[in-house]
Amino acid sequence: LNDLGVDILWLMPIHPIGEVNRKGELGSPYSVKDYKDVNPEYGTMDEFKELVAAVHEKGMKIIIDWVPNHSSWDNPLAVEHPEWYDKTEEGEFFTPYDWTDVIQFDYDQQGIRDYMTEALKYWVSEIDIDGFRFDVAHQIPVSYFDTVCPQLRAIKEVFLLAEADQPFLHKKSMDMSYDWRFHHIMNEVAKGNKNVTDMMNHFAYVDS
Repeated sequence: LNDLGVDILWLMPIHPIGEVNRKGELGSPYSVKDYKDVNPEYGTMDEFKELVAAVHEKGMKIIIDWVPNHSSWDNPLAVEHPEWYDKTEEGEFFTPYDWTDVIQFDYDQQGIRDYMTEALKYWVSEIDIDGFRFDVAHQIPVSYFDTVCPQLRAIKEVFLLAEADQPFLHKKSMDMSYDWRFHHIMNEVAKGNKNVTDMMNHFAYVDS
């Protein structure tokens, strides 16, 4: 990869995967059981540190996928701080979409903001990674990213990628994001829809 000119390695979530309500035998890596550890199926934290060091020796960077929106049902936070999670009208933990293996955080609670900030800073300052790809970033209040991203950059130069296409995420926080509109337009072109102007208007995003 280094010989090919790759600058940054991006790893999908490396954290332990939840077991409660797990989907399939392997589970989803986006069902995070512990934000400060690595999945033992991949190795140990010391081995991951060795990987980070080896990547840096090659003059490359390494970032990891970060799942700020939700955790696994058996993440200790669900027991220690249930108030940090969204609830249904019945007072039960809230599961977004059909993601039945996870429960969603409530970023109106300062506690989860503080916890996530501390955890993110840990991976940069202690493990020496070079940034994050934030899963479903558009579902997290931009005020949180605008606060935490400068704190990460105060530790070291980091690369921050948002899985989102909202322009406001670039104002104070993210270095790069996705372009879902282009993806949808290309799908329409592949279907034979030649009216690109109408497609661009349909998928246009207005930054309010």
